[in-house]
Amino acid sequence: MSEQVIEVTDDSFADEVGSSDLPVVLDLWAPWCGPCRMVAPVLEELAGEYDGKIKVCKLNVDENPATAGSFGVNSIPTILFIKGGDEVNRMIGVQPKERYRNAIEELIEN
Repeated sequence: MSEQVIEVTDDSFADEVGSSDLPVVLDLWAPWCGPCRMVAPVLEELAGEYDGKIKVCKLNVDENPATAGSFGVNSIPTILFIKGGDEVNRMIGVQPKERYRNAIEELIEN
């Protein structure tokens, strides 16, 4: 995992995501999930490209079921786009990098 991507837990979620001054891209994943492993490097690249404009976080759903449950996440990978502590967009499954980029641009602009 790159230094721009922050691992969050049920305990650290409120501090890292809920009260973040920056918009957050939250990757809900699990180590056994093949598609999750496909998404991770793409999000790491985007974290580097948008460093200082967004915060990219990862949450292991197996180890942190409370947070995943609070967002009603039933399948992974699920990527949440969060601004001011509120979910404003969500993508489920593997998407093209450009689709994530467009969602990040929208997150930053609005």
